[in-house]
Amino acid sequence: MDKVRIDKWLWAARFFKTRSLAKAAIEGGKVHIDGNKSKASRQLELGTILTIRQGFDSKTVEVIGLSEQRRGAPEALLLYRETDESIALREKNAAERKAFNQSSPTSDGRPNKKQRRQIHRFLTN
Repeated sequence: MDKVRIDKWLWAARFFKTRSLAKAAIEGGKVHIDGNKSKASRQLELGTILTIRQGFDSKTVEVIGLSEQRRGAPEALLLYRETDESIALREKNAAERKAFNQSSPTSDGRPNKKQRRQIHRFLTN
């Protein structure tokens, strides 16, 4: 096997749970092949660089194996190699999000009866 569709490969490499989700991500511009948008039917080859955006994170991976079949996670990891810059950037962004979330004030949930009375008194005066 020297070529495989990109939606099948993303599904087999376990980036997406279904092929339809992979196709939707490709059509939505969340997957770039060598820096360019493409169609789900595009054929992938070894050595291709993919940029995949999932949630807050963006991964840059190099295709080092091809498969059309979805297998276990340990075998899926053998299909790609994430670049060192991508790993460092994801870790930096995760640390920034964690620091921001810890610094923002958190609520204890709904106000209790006493707090509701105080809010009501404050708003009516």
